[in-house]
Amino acid sequence: MTGFARTSGAIGDFLWTWELKSVNGRSLDVRCRVPQGFEAVDALARQIAAEHLKRGNLAATLSVDDASSRGQLTVNRAALDQIMSLLRDMSGKLDAAPPSLDGILGLKGVLELETPPLAPEIMAARQKAVEAGLRQAMTELSGMRRNEGNRLREVVFGHLDEIERLRIAAAQSAGAQPANIRARLDAQLRELMPEGAPIDPERLAQELALMTGRADVREEIDRLAAHVAATRELIAQGGAVGRKLDFLCQEFNREANTLCSKAADLALTNIGIELKAAIEQLREQIQNIE
Repeated sequence: MTGFARTSGAIGDFLWTWELKSVNGRSLDVRCRVPQGFEAVDALARQIAAEHLKRGNLAATLSVDDASSRGQLTVNRAALDQIMSLLRDMSGKLDAAPPSLDGILGLKGVLELETPPLAPEIMAARQKAVEAGLRQAMTELSGMRRNEGNRLREVVFGHLDEIERLRIAAAQSAGAQPANIRARLDAQLRELMPEGAPIDPERLAQELALMTGRADVREEIDRLAAHVAATRELIAQGGAVGRKLDFLCQEFNREANTLCSKAADLALTNIGIELKAAIEQLREQIQNIE
């Protein structure tokens, strides 16, 4: 399920912002990006995500801006003196223009960035604020996903209603009635037999019973009804039911495929094809459910 949440706050000159984005996924995959000094928040983000989510790909990004600790450029006098001494020694020995000031300052080790150390209590307060912001963002993300789930519930129920309608149509189809199947097979068998050829009534009855059993789709129709009821019950109970619904979709497909392979007439075949299309639409929506 998809979702987005953003929280931000400040402690003095220290500003922080959390952005959480989630998309569909078969399992829970958390990717966290945090600035230097906040590495410990990575593990916390994964822990909090596991408390709220069961499936989905979550991207959590922490951005900070600390005006008081941006650091100050200073010149490493020892390194500069050593470089200047080398330049004096090389003067007159090489036919080259003297180096420019910006070239000297650009040498590694000449300019250094000094960052003032933070008191432990200040860093602890920042960590606490960032963690609270993360929990707030995760709560908002969960709320957005819950709202999406409520909308998906109605869509899924609509697909289930369509599957149930087609199931009833299949049950009422002439091609699903054992008596009709038997009569049609009897007629086909007699057309294939040479005219006047003797037919053993007992053997004919056995063959018709066997062929009728193979073409009987009542079991598939009954199982489709059971799967529809089970899907409704799972959604009604709530919680993380996405994986169970995935399994039920596989069962729906199995019954629809068997019904199509057994179909005794074109009308029942067409119903089976419509069933497969409705089940595929249901499966696509279930992929969005946690």
